[in-house]
Amino acid sequence: MNRDGAPPGAHADAALDERRRERRILIWMCVLIGVNQLGFGAVIPVLPLYAESFGVSQSEIGATVAVYGLGRFLIAMPTGRLADWLGRRPALALGGAVSALGNLGCALAGSYGELVAARLLAGVGAGLVLTAGAVVLADISTPARRGRTMALYQGSFLFAVGIGPLPGGLLAEHMGLAAPFAAYAVASLGVGLLAWFAVEETRDSRGATGEAGAVARPRFGVQLRTLLALTGFRLVSAIALMNAIARTGALFSIVPLLAFQRLDLGASRIGFGLALGSIAGILLTYPAGMLADRFGRKSVIVPATVGAGLSMALFGIAPSYAWFLFACVVWGSAINIGGAAPAAYAADSAPPGMNATAMSTYRMLGDFGYVVGPVALGLLADTQGAETALWVAAAGLIASGVAFARYAPETWRRGGA
Repeated sequence: MNRDGAPPGAHADAALDERRRERRILIWMCVLIGVNQLGFGAVIPVLPLYAESFGVSQSEIGATVAVYGLGRFLIAMPTGRLADWLGRRPALALGGAVSALGNLGCALAGSYGELVAARLLAGVGAGLVLTAGAVVLADISTPARRGRTMALYQGSFLFAVGIGPLPGGLLAEHMGLAAPFAAYAVASLGVGLLAWFAVEETRDSRGATGEAGAVARPRFGVQLRTLLALTGFRLVSAIALMNAIARTGALFSIVPLLAFQRLDLGASRIGFGLALGSIAGILLTYPAGMLADRFGRKSVIVPATVGAGLSMALFGIAPSYAWFLFACVVWGSAINIGGAAPAAYAADSAPPGMNATAMSTYRMLGDFGYVVGPVALGLLADTQGAETALWVAAAGLIASGVAFARYAPETWRRGGA
């Protein structure tokens, strides 16, 4: 018998069972987020054109992206509290249902105002899914393998976003600009069903607390002050913010229109380019997670953030479709390499019992970029030109990467894991 009275091998068996459970949950979460983000990716090449069909300006087109981010931003912190109160699974399922209603509203919108209102509701649903998903991943992972766990999840996430524009563009060309939004509504409904019937509850997981069972959680205000006092947590959240600004304000709003106007590209060719970038980057996702577990999170976060900034500059100067494709590959590679390590860094920073608050705060600060990015870069594009807006996005990404390299402490490094 062991000291605690357990028979020999009992602890090893329990640890193996827990690892199997974590693996099972991770697989279902990858399926869930893949379905969700495939629908999201389908509307990327279409949204600017769909909004433009209502006869609005570039900044108003940006607002259709920004209001989606506003919904995500407003719900991020409440999702963390909901996930601690009711559990992770109900939060995920609710998010799928709300997202389905919002995207159906987008498909049926008869005016620009209706489109904006539906996008806000869709953003609330997406915020529930994405924030609760991040909490689940923090729950089931430990620092030694968190980079790889997050990499598998983020790889599914980013691959689906990247490949989604291809079917989305084809749907738009053959069935109309509203069709990808209807497809996203169906995918969101599938997410809700997967969350409710396939994903196990992780609120009191061994991976979340270091031991099985519930853990005492400080009051929410105490948790928030503790996290925001950490320099590294603030800086990794700033990187999430700049990535969101570049993704929504530049890649989703400006790049498709610039490619259409300057290079005379249709929705399917734009979608192919974005999908190609995702395919090129997906091969690097898991190796990047391994590097983050072996050599530390910063070894991945810094070069990926700087590379994403360089891709914005490439979009700004692309004189041909070949250059556009090259910029897509650089973007896809950088965003896939850096997809997991920042989230792993944020989870590393969470003291025991604070996973939900840490990940919801991290997502909220990042999602703020979805609010300000499309409007700010859209206004900049209206007044100074689309190329200037892309250069500003590039500078912001590079600056945040350099600041993180200089001031953020490393949260994990191991010689072999």
